[in-house]
Amino acid sequence: MGLTRRRIAVAVGAVALAVGAGALAFGTFSLVTSQPSAAPPPAHRAPPTTTTTAPAPAASVVSAPAASTLVATTNGSIPGYAAPDAPAPSMTVPGTWYGYPSVLPVISTEPGWLYVRLAQRPNGSTIWVRQSDVTLSSTPYYIVVDLTTMHLYVFDSGTQVFDFPAGVGAPNDPTPTGHYFMPMQYPSPGPGYGPFVLVTSDHSDSITDWENSGDAIIGIHGPIDSYDDSLIGTTGAAISHGCIRLHDADLAQLSVIPAGTPIDVIS
Repeated sequence: MGLTRRRIAVAVGAVALAVGAGALAFGTFSLVTSQPSAAPPPAHRAPPTTTTTAPAPAASVVSAPAASTLVATTNGSIPGYAAPDAPAPSMTVPGTWYGYPSVLPVISTEPGWLYVRLAQRPNGSTIWVRQSDVTLSSTPYYIVVDLTTMHLYVFDSGTQVFDFPAGVGAPNDPTPTGHYFMPMQYPSPGPGYGPFVLVTSDHSDSITDWENSGDAIIGIHGPIDSYDDSLIGTTGAAISHGCIRLHDADLAQLSVIPAGTPIDVIS
């Protein structure tokens, strides 16, 4: 990457994360002005909403996932194959994505081979890699975003532990459904985004290039402002350009989620 800056756009509340060469500590980021929901005059704004975690997993219609997910961290850039034992690779799986190691959830296995998800477009991209080219670990966590209930559910070892109201994509810029994962946890780019951003492998279908950043990646972050925080409330709201917005206190509880954790967006 040299000294060239690359940017990763998180579809609104849109963040452009400019990552410099090497470690993130040496990079910079710029904040792209978000486009929050139209608000009434300040005198009519509802106060910021404090949040509580809904304690009853039984209220969720989301089925419990597996107790853990196998995760593959690539040993640098590695060859990817269309099928196990294919005569030649069909692509190179990058060893990093925006400066972070490629940590990929495993979908299925064959002897000596792993079928993994990729973070890059198009949504749902997958590839086969040799097991000898990766380092294996696992994550007990699983995230489900339900666009119908407008809630985000977190599972630990197959048991639901969190149920958070969420701001999801508005009708004009819906959050794409599908099977994704969390490639990285990125430091907050500024006020409104909460303590950090959970970047996902989900890319907007309606926005291809947010603010000339070259992409429009869905992130899980804070509510952007107090008005949108109040709209999320306890029920959730369709208010974003695709990103998943949480109350800051709820987002903070997701700091334990490791890279490679699966994320399903359902409707």
